[in-house]
Amino acid sequence: MRTTPTDATHWSIRSMAAETGFSHTTIRRMWAAFGLQPHRSQTFKLSSDPLFVDKVRDIVGLYLSPPNRALVLSIDEKSQIQALDREQPVLPMMPGVPERRTHSYVRHGTTSLFAALDVASGFVIGKCYKRHRAVEFLKFLKEIDAQVPGGLDIHIVMDNYATHKTPKIKAWLARRPHYHVHFTPTSASWINQVERWFAELTRKQIQRGVHTSVKQLEADIRAFIDLHNKTPSRSNGPSPQTRFWPRSNASATKPSRLYVANFRFT
Repeated sequence: MRTTPTDATHWSIRSMAAETGFSHTTIRRMWAAFGLQPHRSQTFKLSSDPLFVDKVRDIVGLYLSPPNRALVLSIDEKSQIQALDREQPVLPMMPGVPERRTHSYVRHGTTSLFAALDVASGFVIGKCYKRHRAVEFLKFLKEIDAQVPGGLDIHIVMDNYATHKTPKIKAWLARRPHYHVHFTPTSASWINQVERWFAELTRKQIQRGVHTSVKQLEADIRAFIDLHNKTPSRSNGPSPQTRFWPRSNASATKPSRLYVANFRFT
C-alpha cells in the first residue's frame, strides 16, 4: 500500500505477485479481502472558503427544515450545451452487440440552460437561452417570479458566479424582500441540488443524443423538463406533502453574523 513498483505508478496483480513471490490468485484474493484496487484513482478538491462551515449549515438547514411558508429553489446554469450530430447514422443495439456511433461528430451550435429546482417537490423551471450573461439570468429570475406561488418567501441557493452578483441582479433582488439568497461555498457546487438534476438530463438526454440543430436540442430539453414535471422526484429534503413545515431547530442552521454581512445581500 505504501510502495510502488520501480517501473510503474501503481501495482498490478502480476507485478505484485512477481515482487512478493505469491501467486497471482493469492494476490487477487488478498486485494478482494481488503478492498484494494490500485488501478483506480479519484480526484478531490478542498474548498478554500473561510465561511465553508457556515454556508454548508445554512444550505443544508434549508434542505432539511425549510422556513414556514417558504419555497427553496436550487438554481444554476448548464452552459454551452452542444448540439452534436454524428458523421454516420447510429447503429442500433443487436444481440451481443452494443449500440455503436462514430467517434467523430459535427457541431451545430450551443445553448445554455437555466434551471431552478424546487427542493421539496422536485419540480423544475427551465429556460434555454442563446447566451449566458447577467442579462439572461435576470430574465430567468423574472420567469421564476412569474411562476412561483404568491405569498411565499423565496430562498435561492446558487453559486458565486459573477453573473449572479451584478448590480442589476442585486437591485432586482433588493426590490423584492421576500427573496433571500444563499451562496454555496467556493468550489462546492456539489451542494447545489440542481446539479444532480443536470446529471440526469445529461445521462438520459444529452450524452447519447443526436441533434442536427440547436432548435432540436432545445426542444428535447423542454420535452425532458415537461416529462419530469409530470412525476417530479426529489433527491433530498422534506416530502412534497410537508414542504411548508416550520423550522424544527432554527439555531442549529442559523448562519453567523460574518456570513450574513459578507454573502447575503437581501
